[in-house]
Amino acid sequence: MRKNIAAFFCGLLFAAGLGVSGMTLPTRVVGFLDFFGGWDYSLMFVMGGAIAVYLPVWYAMKCRKSVLAGNLPCSARKDTDARLFIGASIFGIGWGLAGICPGPGIVLLGRPSVETAAFVAAMLAGMLVHRALPRKQIAAATG
Repeated sequence: MRKNIAAFFCGLLFAAGLGVSGMTLPTRVVGFLDFFGGWDYSLMFVMGGAIAVYLPVWYAMKCRKSVLAGNLPCSARKDTDARLFIGASIFGIGWGLAGICPGPGIVLLGRPSVETAAFVAAMLAGMLVHRALPRKQIAAATG
């Protein structure tokens, strides 16, 4: 129960940060990716601020025991494969086209629109298709 409560409050904090920073606005995200037009560099500062907060905590906590998560890893994972690159590419293309990634997509459900509903429905459909495919079939498709 503690994990669920902590996850809920972390989600609320994340949603508030997205809202305050304006990262729930697809126009802001698409503007960041528009280098040759009206480039909006504000997303760079949001990412930089998040990294500045997270990085020292990550270094301080690695190889320790967390109250909620148990033992934490001592190093980053190094097992990359085709599935990771294909998934990251699909994510990046979708993010660039829609201007929405999963976190802001869920936050945007708080002020629903047809575009947000279509994005979240497509995201959930992709998750269901991935879950429905057997692991061997996914591995064969990605090389």
